[in-house]
Amino acid sequence: MSIRPVYGHEALLHRLAGSIASSRFPQAALFVGAAGVGKQRLALWVAQGLLCEAVAGAPCDECHSCHQVLGLQHPDLHWFIPIPRSKASDPEKQVSEAEGSLADVIGERRQEPLYRRPDGMHSHAMASIRLLLRKVAMKPFQGQRKVIVVGDAERLVPQKGAEAAANALLKALEEPPDDTVLILTASKPQALLPTIRSRVVPLRVGRIRDADVRDFLIQEMEHAPDDPGLDVLVALSEGRIGCAFWAGEDGDEADRAAGDVLQEIERGAAGWSRAALAQAPWGARGSFGATLDALAVRLRDRLAERSQRGESLDGVIEALRRVEEAKDETGQNVNPQLALAVLGSDLERLL
Repeated sequence: MSIRPVYGHEALLHRLAGSIASSRFPQAALFVGAAGVGKQRLALWVAQGLLCEAVAGAPCDECHSCHQVLGLQHPDLHWFIPIPRSKASDPEKQVSEAEGSLADVIGERRQEPLYRRPDGMHSHAMASIRLLLRKVAMKPFQGQRKVIVVGDAERLVPQKGAEAAANALLKALEEPPDDTVLILTASKPQALLPTIRSRVVPLRVGRIRDADVRDFLIQEMEHAPDDPGLDVLVALSEGRIGCAFWAGEDGDEADRAAGDVLQEIERGAAGWSRAALAQAPWGARGSFGATLDALAVRLRDRLAERSQRGESLDGVIEALRRVEEAKDETGQNVNPQLALAVLGSDLERLL
């Protein structure tokens, strides 16, 4: 099975194709953008263009190399994804386990290209970076270069004080071999070490049009064009195809959770305290993040309703800002109970 086509990002694709065709694409790049906006898919598109036998900038989608990349089977494409930490104590066994875990994940994505977000506890541990450095040191197997993609690179530092893996990656970023291109992606670039940010060329990946998200949902997820739930998914996505997919899987549950949170907040301190205590103390990057996404959508609806009635918008606008701040903090593995308690207190006052 092939990975899905790129939807939207036309202007960016044109720029990327030009840089590939003119051999100006940097050896170490960082794709930055909101979660679910398509950074890793674009990184794979760039890898396909760099490895394409037609050497035309944009991938031709026809040559053997392009087919290999689309099937996630090219021997010179190495995709590193956050995985569980190895349980082995021996460093060599850790690397072996990491290689096996990555192979399993890529195999799953090869079979089902529409994949869920990595578990919030998964990371790029030292074993993964040791494996990456070995890939960097290898000669390309098939073509003239190899491409290494590090998705969710902010997870190089799973928590403050655990920078060993990130520091090890610096070796590859400082002097990458001429035959190697490294592409990192991050939703929270501030979580990366400054020394890493200084060694990569940043490239911002923006959100796409609602029409492109709609096309993706119809073409790739087989939603009927007249499905009443389609507009909800497009709204929840906020220009991020990944979020449209995730919302399609657990959007109803997240929306119900957001409704419950708002209801409890309206009951005052006793209500939001109860909601905070009921929240699982883990999963900041998972279910809690989805709840915050749905909460933002509900607040935007409330903003539109108040605007139509000519009422003051200041409180809802500030509440939305606080929700967005809480969403940013989920990338740092905050305690969802504490985050919801602080947010509940703020929203009670603002709403």
